[in-house]
Amino acid sequence: MSAVTDRLPVFPWDKLEPYKATAAAHPDGIVDLSVGTPVDPVPELIRRALVDAADSPGYPTVWGTVALRDALTGWVERRLGARDVAHTNVLPVVGSKELVAWLPTQLGLGAGDKVAYPRLAYPTYEVGARLCGAEPVAYDNVTDLDPAGLKLLWLNSPSNPTGRVLGADELRAAVAWAREHGVLVFSDECYLELGWEAEPVSVLHPDICGGTYEGIVAVHSLSKRSNLAGYRAAFLAGDADVLGDLLLIRKHGGMMTPTPVQAATVAALGDDTHVAEQRARYAARRAALRSALEAHGFRVEHSEASLYLWVTRDEPCWTTVGHLAELGILVAPGDFYGPAGERFVRVAFTATDERVAAAVKRLG
Repeated sequence: MSAVTDRLPVFPWDKLEPYKATAAAHPDGIVDLSVGTPVDPVPELIRRALVDAADSPGYPTVWGTVALRDALTGWVERRLGARDVAHTNVLPVVGSKELVAWLPTQLGLGAGDKVAYPRLAYPTYEVGARLCGAEPVAYDNVTDLDPAGLKLLWLNSPSNPTGRVLGADELRAAVAWAREHGVLVFSDECYLELGWEAEPVSVLHPDICGGTYEGIVAVHSLSKRSNLAGYRAAFLAGDADVLGDLLLIRKHGGMMTPTPVQAATVAALGDDTHVAEQRARYAARRAALRSALEAHGFRVEHSEASLYLWVTRDEPCWTTVGHLAELGILVAPGDFYGPAGERFVRVAFTATDERVAAAVKRLG
């Protein structure tokens, strides 16, 4: 096992524990804005679907029920603007983090192969490359990458941690470059329904992909838009050949979404009302925290989408983390997401209204 664990970085969140203890000692308790986990209730129609499917004694299938595949293809066409999406173009997965971490392994990558991801990025992209022995490569611009040995290109829009949204021209250029060089594109779009100052677009939109899904796959999650982080409900959409290979591999590996979760996913994707209601909650929290942080001397960069504010006081990120911890507020240091974030912190606005109000008061 040490041969695998020796390839992995130090688990970053362990470094935050002393600051969490400081924040927790605040007389009014901690305001945890670090992880970004949903705190609002799971919508009733989703819980009802889960309960109704609870009597499911048999094994689920990796590809999911016909009803689930219908829900996935329908949502991809309706919400992403994709066209002619068949069942072969979708695949449920057991949460998006599992997919990100194990995708390079499932693709058969290893020593001599490269996996590219944004300079500021969700750390699991790098972890996935290291797990299979591939070389992780961070980039600023896709078209500046050396294509030699590059087998997998991660896009992430809206970005975690920065909230940056890639414009249509940037996405088109990235897809065209990857196709020219035979590089497989996986686009992490888990925050696509949480655009605030920009309208995120999927790589599956015909304006981006040219009406063909060759060489591209989009990753989507219900964790944020439907408060289903605890359900581990996510899916892929795109190139049928790539998804067909992954389906076979995942069948052998037993990577099955539980039947009740499949039913809950069908209900969640068929209802837009709860998504709009949750967006409204996040919009109010975002506005309150942004104003309070700016009044406290922070500068907000990007943050036009997602569930985070990417902010700086032009000082080392751990100095900022310590300052906010003294106020009872816990945030994520920017260097968790790469050296380029060393003077930023990521502030999640997923806490309850009461805790967000407490943070605003303390910042004031």
